[in-house]
Amino acid sequence: MILVLEKTVTQEEKNRILSTLREDGCMVREMSEAGQSIMGVTGKAGHDANFFQQLPGVAKVVPISTSFKLASRQMHHEDTAVHVGDVVIGGERIVVIAGPCAVESRDQALTIAREVRKYGAVLFRGGAFKPRTSPYSFQGLGERGLKILAEVREEVGLGVVTEMTSPTQADMMMKYVDVVQIGARSMQNFELLKCVGRLGKPVLLKRGLSATIEEWLMSAEYILSEGNDDVILCERGIRTFEPYTRNTLDLSAIPVIKNLTHLPVIIDPSHATGIREKVSPMARAAIAAGADGLMIEVHHDPDKALSDGAQSLYPKQFGRLMRNIYVIAPVIGKQLDFGYLDKATAVKHLSKTKGKGVQRAAFLGEMGTFSQKACTQYFGTKVAAVPMSSFRAIFEAIKGGNAEFGVVPLENSLTGSIHENYDLLLEYNLRIVGEITLRIMHHLIGHPGVKVETIERVFSHPQVFQQCRQFLERHDSWELVSMKDTARAVSQIKEKGDVTNAAIASKEAADIHGMEIIEEGIETNPRNYTRFVVIGTEPLENGPRHKSSLIYSTGNQPGALYETLKVFAGNGINLVKLESRPIHGKPWEYMFYVDLEADIESDAFKPVVSLLKEKTDYLRILGSY
Repeated sequence: MILVLEKTVTQEEKNRILSTLREDGCMVREMSEAGQSIMGVTGKAGHDANFFQQLPGVAKVVPISTSFKLASRQMHHEDTAVHVGDVVIGGERIVVIAGPCAVESRDQALTIAREVRKYGAVLFRGGAFKPRTSPYSFQGLGERGLKILAEVREEVGLGVVTEMTSPTQADMMMKYVDVVQIGARSMQNFELLKCVGRLGKPVLLKRGLSATIEEWLMSAEYILSEGNDDVILCERGIRTFEPYTRNTLDLSAIPVIKNLTHLPVIIDPSHATGIREKVSPMARAAIAAGADGLMIEVHHDPDKALSDGAQSLYPKQFGRLMRNIYVIAPVIGKQLDFGYLDKATAVKHLSKTKGKGVQRAAFLGEMGTFSQKACTQYFGTKVAAVPMSSFRAIFEAIKGGNAEFGVVPLENSLTGSIHENYDLLLEYNLRIVGEITLRIMHHLIGHPGVKVETIERVFSHPQVFQQCRQFLERHDSWELVSMKDTARAVSQIKEKGDVTNAAIASKEAADIHGMEIIEEGIETNPRNYTRFVVIGTEPLENGPRHKSSLIYSTGNQPGALYETLKVFAGNGINLVKLESRPIHGKPWEYMFYVDLEADIESDAFKPVVSLLKEKTDYLRILGSY
């Protein structure tokens, strides 16, 4: 059961509740959700729910109906995020674990690790202990393999994931690895599950060959009950009568798991299909279904692999898959970040050089806005998101040292550019250090139980009204009330308490303020994306740089702009955006904003920059990122 405590509960009352529960032999987990103190209770209590309901300090008692108590979403409403170094599994970013089925040699592991990291993998998989169907198959290198994995972590910078097959390997796991994997054959080895529960390291728990979802979650319960909350579930296919694949990948398990448990879930399409050509389609489908990540087998020479070569992708195939996932992820509200690890390293380096703790990133509006979501998806948990009242306030905060970064929208796929921010980029001496594209899904939000028919007024940002024009035209009697940001619109209707008021905003804003979604996805075009840029005073050291932004002006004569475009074309540089903006105080004169697919600040492009300077009256590089 769950005991929800009063907000005014005293420490003395809390101690009395804990004492009563422990006298009954119960295990107690103290938690906090949305500012509310909660006690999760497992075990057979000696008193009924009514008894606990009467205790001073208890607001309400919620029974847990499932057999898996600690894994249940009833116990823990918010999603669990598992931290592996700088990597967060279950957060806003898709996590991809990649590597060979087995560690075969130092050269093999390092070669594959460098390849998968180059294409965006953030953790490295490789087996040192290999439980095989045949006793004559390759069984792994044992501790020598673990030492190689540790070397991969040191040289390539990828955390390592490997399988543990016996409690006797516990000391080696503690010494060498970052994530302990429990394989499908060991899912119901309960002594092993208890052991990894006590290790305190993140555990990746694979679903058994013929296990039901409930059996799988009960295995997770063994690990959780030992005090280890960092459990990652991995669906890797189950045994069915179908002979055309190695196993049958149960994609339907993803939404089921997401509903039943707070634990993150990743998919292993390599073991699920057993066939190289089937891995990428199933990986794409898994992300579309809502998986938090993937585990992919990759080998540079799969024909000579000692284990599972037939299902291992070549590095270039893995690279193509990652590009596909990058496109799919925003559709489900997530990101695949190719610069994940480089970005984390750069932020840590900046913290050290600045002599500060957590870096800050300013965004427009309140918590729950799309700008805040972009901030979280770009930086993860490494940077604190700081709300600001206006775009200019963001620029001023960075200029004045009150924030290290700012996250501002530059353009929307439906309504075009946000011109104010283009003008501010010209006005302030700041740099673009990164970008992120977010799919924008707008929802009609109101008080719980409210129907569309009762709404009279709708609050939101003016641009949101434009993006939802078709839906709003069907309700032309509604009064549209403009707000500075979407999250503020939701907080406003909550404060007013008028059930005839509604807001248009994100799901996150509705959750934060305890409001209800009345209509989902009301934007006119589902292909509604906003491009945000991250601004700062200096570039992220060693951060990813695949793109550059420039501002320049040319002389007012025929062919002047054409001459600058010839420079890019002649050097094989692809332009992805070209936009003109009037120069303030100079009627009919324009600045050109250009985005390029190149690191224009690198040594290789110095001749290009010199040539551009000759053909422009003014040139400023906004940044390479």
